[in-house]
Amino acid sequence: MSAAPSLAVPPTFDLERVLASIDTMAAQRPVAAQIVSVANADEASAKELSRILASDVALAGRVMKLANSAFYGMRGRVTSLQFAVTVVGFATVRTMATVALTDLDDESRLPEDFWEVSTSLALAASTLAPRFAERPQDALCLGLLAQLGVALLHHNDPDGYAELWHDERSFAGRRAAEVQRYGISALRLTSVALEQWSFPPGMVLPLKQVDDAASFQGALLRAVFEIAGRLTDRDHEEIPIERVSCGQLRERDVLPVLDQVRVDAEELRRAMLG
Repeated sequence: MSAAPSLAVPPTFDLERVLASIDTMAAQRPVAAQIVSVANADEASAKELSRILASDVALAGRVMKLANSAFYGMRGRVTSLQFAVTVVGFATVRTMATVALTDLDDESRLPEDFWEVSTSLALAASTLAPRFAERPQDALCLGLLAQLGVALLHHNDPDGYAELWHDERSFAGRRAAEVQRYGISALRLTSVALEQWSFPPGMVLPLKQVDDAASFQGALLRAVFEIAGRLTDRDHEEIPIERVSCGQLRERDVLPVLDQVRVDAEELRRAMLG
C-alpha cells in the first residue's frame, strides 16, 4: 500500500523534465503549437493565423466565443474567424493556444478554483493596465498565463500540490511554500516556461519582479494578485493597494474593478474553457 501524500516528504522535482514535458504537450497538440509559433512571427497575418486556427475546431470556437463576449463589446457581430483573430489580437490567440497546449483547459487536472483565480487576475490586469502604461490586451494575457507554473507543479505532484494549494491560501504564502517544497515558485516557473516559448520580455519581467516591492515592472501584477485575493479568498488579509501598486492606485480605484471582474469573470471562463 502506498503512503499518503504528505508535505513533509518533498517529491523529486526535476525542472528540466518539467520543461521538457511542455515539448511533449506541444507534440500532442500540433495545431496549437503551430499557432504559438506563428503568432509571434513578424510576418504573421490574421488571414494566415485564422487559416491555421481553423484546423482546431475547439480552439477556433473559443476564439470566436471570446471575440463575441461582452469583454470586447462585439457581441454577435463577429461572424468570421479572421475577424475574430483581429478583434482579440495575436497575443490573445497565442495565449489561448498556450492554454490548450498545457492542459489549462482541463479543470480535472488543476487545483480547485484555479480558473476563478486566473480570470480574476486577467480581468483585473486588463482593466488596470492603462494606469501602468500597459496595453489591456497584453495585460489580459499576462493574467491568464500567470498561473501556468501552478498547473505544471500540479501535473508533476498532483496530491502534494493540491494539499499545498488548499493549506496556503495567500499568494505570498503559497509562493514561499512552493519554494520550500520544489525549490522554485510557480510564478518563477511560469516565467521560465514563457521564456522557453519566446514570449516577449515585457510579459516575462513582471513575473520575475512581483516579489520586489520597489519594482514598478511588478506593480501591476502585485496589484491584481491583491484584487484576486479579495475576490476569491474569504480569509484574505488585505494589503493597502497603494503599497503593492507603487502608488499607482488608491483604494477608491479598487471597488469598480472588483465589480467589473465579478460581472465578466464567468463569461471569460466559458470562452477560455469552451
